[in-house]
Amino acid sequence: MKKKSLLTLENLSDKTLDKIIDLSFKVKNEKEKYYKTLKGKNLGLIFEKPSTRTRVSFEVGMHQLGGNSFSLSPGQLQPGKREPLKDIARTLSRYLDCLVLRTFSHDSIVEIDKYCTIPVINGLSDYCHPCQALADYMTICEKSPKTKDVKVAYIGDGNNVVNSLLMLLSRKGVHFTVASPSKFAPNKIVVEKAMALSKKSGSTIEICKDPAQAVCEADYIYTDVWISMGEESSKKDASVFAPYQVNGDLLSKAKPGAYVMHCLPAHRGQEITDEVIESDRSIVFDQAENRLHVQKAALIHLLT
Repeated sequence: MKKKSLLTLENLSDKTLDKIIDLSFKVKNEKEKYYKTLKGKNLGLIFEKPSTRTRVSFEVGMHQLGGNSFSLSPGQLQPGKREPLKDIARTLSRYLDCLVLRTFSHDSIVEIDKYCTIPVINGLSDYCHPCQALADYMTICEKSPKTKDVKVAYIGDGNNVVNSLLMLLSRKGVHFTVASPSKFAPNKIVVEKAMALSKKSGSTIEICKDPAQAVCEADYIYTDVWISMGEESSKKDASVFAPYQVNGDLLSKAKPGAYVMHCLPAHRGQEITDEVIESDRSIVFDQAENRLHVQKAALIHLLT
């Protein structure tokens, strides 16, 4: 059987995307049915970055599917220092059935996948966050069963999460607007790819600077931290993002009843106010829960 991996969403076919989303709902609503699906399978996790949702959801998910998981410390492995990434990849392939990586550099994931003979899942890289985007889309589907012509407005840093959302929403007929400071706009190549995909699905992709313009007629407002993990020591000026805070005033400019999304962890009082994230418009913890279900679906897809 040809090896499958989940490194980015742009490498997945529309059929595979639909399969994973459909399966996500099944494992969420019929959990007991899948208890032994991955019995005897072993999942390894290598996290260079701190993690709450990614680590726990993968470990719990693998356990619920009847398999085992093992966290492998980068400090012990010292990839690229103690031994080459390609040697780690080929060794772990002899022990494990699947490997999840959460890394600073996307190149590390590509390198590992090149030499692994087992499926590799991107748990987060500087380029994209495919598992998060899948959970986000699942959450949108729960709230808006007819996603065609739904509008999502993303406010803030055009980061890895935005890249994955662009690659997914542009294929699903969802209108997606990103409002960012010019210096922190989304990756131009990813935007071009998303615009090309949108022509086939009926989506519209818009990149702008004005948050109020972005949220006009929006069904969902999405934000993320202004300074991501690993950027703390950079010269990135958080004050540039001050006009991009998701607060009550900005929310009032969206459609009545618009939902608020955040991939967490949130820096309350910065990119989002406590009032908004704690309001009945917030679905951030639905997103967090759905990480478990889409990742279980991805594991089943890759390992059966």
